Amino acid sequence: MLQETRLPRNKQEGLLFLLIVSLISVNTIAPTIVGLERGFSKEVYLDTLQILPVMWIIVVLLVKFVAGPIVGRLLPKFVGQTDGFNARVLFNIVLNVLVLSLILSIIGTWVGTKQISLEPFRSFLHIWPRNFGVAFWIEMIIAQPIARFAMKLLHAKQAKRAGSIN
Repeated sequence: MLQETRLPRNKQEGLLFLLIVSLISVNTIAPTIVGLERGFSKEVYLDTLQILPVMWIIVVLLVKFVAGPIVGRLLPKFVGQTDGFNARVLFNIVLNVLVLSLILSIIGTWVGTKQISLEPFRSFLHIWPRNFGVAFWIEMIIAQPIARFAMKLLHAKQAKRAGSIN
C-alpha cells in the first residue's frame, strides 16, 4: 500500500509540518489582517512584527490543544472513507481555519491592542468573516501547499536514502 508523501508520518514530521504552516500563517495572516484594519504602511507592518512572536506561540498552542482535538472529532463527520486526499485536506483546512479564526478574532485583538476588552465581541460580526477569509485563502494557496511540498521532499529524500542503504 502506498503511503501519502504529502503529509507527516510521525510526531517529528508533524512538528515540522506545524512549524512550517504556523510560521507562514502568522507572518502573512496577521500583517494582512492588521493592514486591512489600520491601513497598509511600513509603520503598521513594523508594529505588527512586534506581536508576531506572541501570536505564533498562541497559534501553536491553540492548534495543538484546541483546534486539533476539535477538528479530529469533526472531520470524520464530514469526510468518508472513500473521499480523496484533496477533499480531506479541504475539509481539514476549513475546519481548522473556522476554529482558529473564531478564537483568534478575539485573542488577536487583545494581543494587538495589548489590552483585554469587550471590543472584539462588539465588532465580532464585522471582523470574523474578514479574518476567516484571509486565513482560509492564505492556508489554501500558500501555507498548506508549502508544508505539503516540504513533506514530499523530505519523504523523497528518506526513500532515496533507504534505497541506497538496501
